[in-house]
Amino acid sequence: FFFEVFDIMDSVVLLPFNFLRAPNLKLQIPYKLLRPHPMIVFTLVFLSYFLIFSGVIYDVITETPSVGGYRDPYTGLVKPQAILPGRINGQYIIEGLTTGFLFCVGALGFILLDLASKKK
Repeated sequence: FFFEVFDIMDSVVLLPFNFLRAPNLKLQIPYKLLRPHPMIVFTLVFLSYFLIFSGVIYDVITETPSVGGYRDPYTGLVKPQAILPGRINGQYIIEGLTTGFLFCVGALGFILLDLASKKK
C-alpha cells in the first residue's frame, strides 16, 4: 500500500511533462562577471557572522543603550555596567559585541585547527 501511494504521486507529478517539453537553450557563462577573491568572500561572511551573533539587529530594533550604569551605595558615584541585570532576554550593545567577538575567536580557533590538521 505504501509504495502504491508513491506510484500514484509520481504519476501525478510527472503528468505535465508528458505534453510539455523543456526548450533547448544554449546559454553561455558570462565571462565579464569577475569572481571575487576567496578571502574577500570569507571576510564578508565572517563579518556578517560577527554582526548576527552580536545581536546588532536586536540592538537596532530595541534601541538599547551602549552601556549601563548603577549608583554605588557607598560612594554615590555612578559606575559603568557592562551586563544588563534582571533581564534574560536583554543586553547592552557592549555586551553583544563582546559576545560576538568571543564567538568569532572560537570560530577562528576551529578554522586554525582545521588548517593545522591538513596533510601537506
